[in-house]
Amino acid sequence: MRRLTPVTDPNLLVGVATGDDAAVWRLDDQRALVVTADFITPVVDDARIWGRVAAANAVSDVYAMGGRPLLALNLVGWNSEELSSGLLAEVLLGAQDVAAEAGFVIAGGHTVDDPEPKFGLAVVGEVHPERVLTNAGFRPDDFLVLSKPLGVGVTTTAIKRGDAPSELVTEVLDSMVRLNDDAARIAVEAGATGATDVTGFGLLGHLGRALVESGLDARLEVAAVAVPSGVRALVESGAVPGGSRRNLAWADERLDRGSIDELDVLVLADAQTSGGLLFGVAEDKVDDVVVALKASDHRPSVVGQTAVGEGLITLV
Repeated sequence: MRRLTPVTDPNLLVGVATGDDAAVWRLDDQRALVVTADFITPVVDDARIWGRVAAANAVSDVYAMGGRPLLALNLVGWNSEELSSGLLAEVLLGAQDVAAEAGFVIAGGHTVDDPEPKFGLAVVGEVHPERVLTNAGFRPDDFLVLSKPLGVGVTTTAIKRGDAPSELVTEVLDSMVRLNDDAARIAVEAGATGATDVTGFGLLGHLGRALVESGLDARLEVAAVAVPSGVRALVESGAVPGGSRRNLAWADERLDRGSIDELDVLVLADAQTSGGLLFGVAEDKVDDVVVALKASDHRPSVVGQTAVGEGLITLV
């Protein structure tokens, strides 16, 4: 990827340089476009729920930039020889459910033949140019708020193995289809400038990149991180996706584990699908933010604090 010519333009407020959640293009002093694309393979057997999860996952990138979605296009890879068009319709209906809830429009899309089904969205949103949340916008002494629990990757791996507890499956599915719109609004209202959604690279991966881009270190309080009951037992049984282990291998370069158990560290690196927002707020805003998130049916956790540094995460 280093061979690609860097894109520079005064109107490109956020591009590829910082590895952020979406691109941001300034239209004028009051408006900027937020543009992203994301698609996933099935995480559950129910086609409509998969469509909802995939759509919520894709649109989360817009919320992570502090924006609101306007328009989306379906991105479909479909094995038409083995999977019916009726099943695909259920996937698309799931995405429409999310669009109706979030207030954006899905206006078509593109489909290709693919041995392994994939689904997601290309999304266009908008944000005020001076109120963009970025992964380079975290500040020293920010308290780090995570809006959803971890453990999605572990749970979906257990679902595929057929040994995920039903109560845990219900909790995790509810989390995956929950939009990050309220979390983004609460973050912006609390004066946050730094945010990222916690998805494929896990908490350690997304936080680690944000700290590097923001010129910070962070102390991460492991016991404070919300994790559903039953997740750790699944990790002990080996239900850890390969992506989570790769996340940990990347993060280890900038990670001081202290005396934290290996299984707990793996949960912090767990690859999420449609995970929560991680954002930073001043100390005097933390309590109000937590109350607001709980009132909007989230299970938030205050997971640590930042300091000036070079991207080190210290687990305590």
